[in-house]
Amino acid sequence: RAPPPEQAFLWTADTTYPREAGSRRGTKPLLDYKTPNCQWRRGLARHLQKEAQAQHNNSEFTEEQKKTIGKIATCLELRSAALQSTQSQEEFKLEDLKKLEPILKNILTYNKEFPFDVQPVPLRRILAPGEEEHLEFEEDEEEGGAGAGSPDSFPARVPGTLLPRLPSEPGMTLLTIRIEKIGLKDAGQCIDPYITVSVKDLNGIDLTPVQDTPVASRKEDTYVHFNVDIELQKHVEKLTKGAAIFFEFKHYKPKKRFTSTKCFAFMEMDEIKPGPIVIELYKKPTDFKRKKLQLLTKKPLYLHLHQTLHKE
Repeated sequence: RAPPPEQAFLWTADTTYPREAGSRRGTKPLLDYKTPNCQWRRGLARHLQKEAQAQHNNSEFTEEQKKTIGKIATCLELRSAALQSTQSQEEFKLEDLKKLEPILKNILTYNKEFPFDVQPVPLRRILAPGEEEHLEFEEDEEEGGAGAGSPDSFPARVPGTLLPRLPSEPGMTLLTIRIEKIGLKDAGQCIDPYITVSVKDLNGIDLTPVQDTPVASRKEDTYVHFNVDIELQKHVEKLTKGAAIFFEFKHYKPKKRFTSTKCFAFMEMDEIKPGPIVIELYKKPTDFKRKKLQLLTKKPLYLHLHQTLHKE
């Protein structure tokens, strides 16, 4: 049965996907699916974001309706992150997602307050993992001028997706990583830079929810400054052997109109020690399995971190 016209952009062949435990097969397109890597849900999030970005002449929705659609896309991303987490307590539950159904079904008349305190994802293209590598082949390190003339401070934007510290447990250690700054030869040309932090096992599988920092606070000489705390979403003792914490530096490319990974760094478990640490930067694409690593530069430019361990 075809959906109403106003819901056509949401429709997928949902009956071909396995359902999450506790839900049933049916015709409602937003019931929660649990597919590998949450690709279906993230694909829908990107589809919604595209609709939210549509120019006024090319969209059947008002600006307020597009803002609501953007918020729904954010909720889908949050749900994807929750399903990737190995914690028993999910940040965004199936019950939460079901609250979005009546909003979507009545998107043309919905005028109530949105049930969750979220903001639309930034009005820029979000790429699937690995997609950007198919769109560009040049190394960012050799590029120049993309952000020439950009200011040294950044305009306010939607905050990142940083999560609070976990509750303490007797005998268990929590880790706070302060991202201080990153050294890049073209730091002044990076537009809206931020860092994506993830914890992966040896196979590149997420062990905790992925977090994004807010956009950097300032640029100075060859450094982009963040000065932001990341709370590791798992007790250190519970991390699997061979796990690593990844830091992907991303920035906006106005000519190509998408946010790209410029370089990445990672920290392995034997490097978790209180105090400052500097770690090397590697060329993209991000190699979560750590098998084909290439240094970004021979210059003494690094990611500067400070670690704090909390133990009862």
